[in-house]
Amino acid sequence: MSSTIEPLRDIFDAGGRGLQHQGLRRANERAVLTVIGFNPGVSNADISRLSGLAPQTVSAILTDIDRAGLITRGEVLRGRRGQPATPIFLNPEGAFSIGVEIGWRHVDVLLLNLHAEVMDRRRKAYDFPDAATIAADVVTMTASIVAALSPERRSRLVDMGVALPTNIAENINLVAGTQDQQALWHKLDLVAELSGATGLEVSLFNDGNAACWAELIAFPRPRPCSFIYFLISRYIAAGIVGEGMLWEGPTGNSANLGSMLVGDSSGRQRPAHFTASIAALIQRLHAAGIQANACAIEDWDWSSFGPVLDQWLADSAEALALVVFNTATVIESGLVVVDGIMPRDIVERLVKQLEAALRQLPITPYQPPQVMVGHVGPSAPSIGAAELTLYRRFFSRTQADIAG
Repeated sequence: MSSTIEPLRDIFDAGGRGLQHQGLRRANERAVLTVIGFNPGVSNADISRLSGLAPQTVSAILTDIDRAGLITRGEVLRGRRGQPATPIFLNPEGAFSIGVEIGWRHVDVLLLNLHAEVMDRRRKAYDFPDAATIAADVVTMTASIVAALSPERRSRLVDMGVALPTNIAENINLVAGTQDQQALWHKLDLVAELSGATGLEVSLFNDGNAACWAELIAFPRPRPCSFIYFLISRYIAAGIVGEGMLWEGPTGNSANLGSMLVGDSSGRQRPAHFTASIAALIQRLHAAGIQANACAIEDWDWSSFGPVLDQWLADSAEALALVVFNTATVIESGLVVVDGIMPRDIVERLVKQLEAALRQLPITPYQPPQVMVGHVGPSAPSIGAAELTLYRRFFSRTQADIAG
């Protein structure tokens, strides 16, 4: 397995190609916006070269998207060879999206602009996500955010992305949900409830996929075309970017890596969720007589956890190493990104121990992948959910989308 990461090619360089056909104007607009969005300050000539579109086609599209308020133009750059160039940027005020994470112990609602900057947010903790009230909670939090917007900004808010765990109905018992919650979650049409109450177009995403997308967007250039992603949260949220695409699968839950079976310290085969997660750490802390409020991780005194934390990190690293190896037998990737809802220094410790655990796997020949700490942190699911809606509305996605 190769650990080589392409050093010079950004993933979005392959997604910004337009087509010259007359009937594909929208696809060509997406191609131009993709070039501008991921190459801030490009000129008309740069856009033509990177998108493969004729200069006159680019000029016509720039006129349209400028009129729509999606781009801004910088000061003309003089003193270069050839014609003076005008740098072009995405207008951060050009569009907004609401990002929502419905987590096991909290709901997070935020407002994102076209530069992927968080403009406002609301958060609420709970013992479990109650299907009877969750839609109303999101609507109330969204209304509070929208009320603070100017009329102009409000007119540019059209999308809501909602990130939530896989099979939340079947797994509600993991967070002490009441017996009727499973039936309530099966009956809940979250998209209809939220879109009807907010007037926004609502999309649902697996929390791991949304977080993985946020990580991809946050990467400095050149962004990798393949990597395996873990967000160590209440349970494990995971995602895969492979061959330049986010692997969502037909149901949107293809990268449920936390459900992969691994051996625990007693030799039992269990999902990695029950070893390398905050829920697993809480169980260990309580067993050791250490109280830890499951709804207020941000208030924990991590330095007081001592050997319990040390052993959890070691066991988590071994479990994740097996998940990484088994995943890498399916998708060839030389990079693993680990993030979490715990403090950054704890994430860094886990990354170092995962690197060591990968080197110790008794498999030859085996070249362990690079492991690094993520760029986004605990807000990755809600940020990624908002980013995905904006990306799918305005930017190039796959060649199939462009050709369609």
